[in-house]
Amino acid sequence: MLVIADNLSVRNRNYLEAVRKKNKKALADMAKELASHGADMLNVQVSQDGVGDEDSLPLATEAVQSAVDLPLCLDSRNVKALRKAVPLCHEPPIINYLSADEKNPDDFFALVRDTKSNLVIRAVKGTVPTTLEAKLMIIEDLIEKANAADIPNERLFADPSVVHIGKGMGQDHLLNAHEAIVVLNGMVDPPINTAVWISNVTTGLPKNIKSTVAACYLSYLAGAGLQAAMINVQDPEIMKAVYLIKAFRDEITFAPADIA
Repeated sequence: MLVIADNLSVRNRNYLEAVRKKNKKALADMAKELASHGADMLNVQVSQDGVGDEDSLPLATEAVQSAVDLPLCLDSRNVKALRKAVPLCHEPPIINYLSADEKNPDDFFALVRDTKSNLVIRAVKGTVPTTLEAKLMIIEDLIEKANAADIPNERLFADPSVVHIGKGMGQDHLLNAHEAIVVLNGMVDPPINTAVWISNVTTGLPKNIKSTVAACYLSYLAGAGLQAAMINVQDPEIMKAVYLIKAFRDEITFAPADIA
C-alpha cells in the first residue's frame, strides 16, 4: 500500500502559516518529520480552491522536495501552478485531483501526459454521488477521457470519494466507496489504481475516537484492494494499521517489536 502523508494541507495551521511566511526551513523540517514517520509520499496542498497557488505551490514544493527524496502528490486544481511545481519534483508526481466538475479537463490531461505525471480521478460531480452506480459512471467517463489523451490506466488513481461518517448518508457513502474499489479492481483492464483520503471519514468526530475510526476504515478498504491511502502519518494508531496491512499483504516482514 502506498502511504501518502496528508499532513501538509489546509487543515494544518502551522504548515499554512509557514507557507504564508515563505518559511522554507519550517517547511523542510515538517517534510523531514513526516518522512521519519514512514510516509511513502507527501501530499502538498496550499489552498482549498487553487486561488494563489501559482506562487505558493511552487514555493512549498521546492522547500519540501529539497528536504526529502520522497515522491510528491501535488494537491491543486490550478493548472498554471501545477506547471510551475511539477518540474521541481524529483520524479513525476501524482496530480490530485480531477473531477467531473473541471471546466478545462484537457489542460489537466495535457499536463499529466506531457510530464508523465500520475493523476487522481475523483468521483465528484457537483457533489459526491450517493450511489455506487453514479460513482462508477463518473470514474469510467474520466478513465475514457484520460485514455483518449494518451494517459494509461497504470498512471491513474480512482478515488470513489468518501464523506465523514457522521454526515447524513455518510455510512452509505463509506459502504459504496468500498464496493467501488472492489468493482474497479475487477472491471478495469488494464488495471487501475485506487486511492482514498482517509481523514475525510473522521471530520467532525470527537478527537478521542478519530484515530480508531480512521484506522478501522483504512483496514476495511485495504480488504477491498485499496492501493493508496492519504493519511495522517503522525497518528500512531493509523500507522500501526498500515504496518499490519503491509505485513498481511507480505509487503514487509512482520516483527512484533515493530508495533509493540
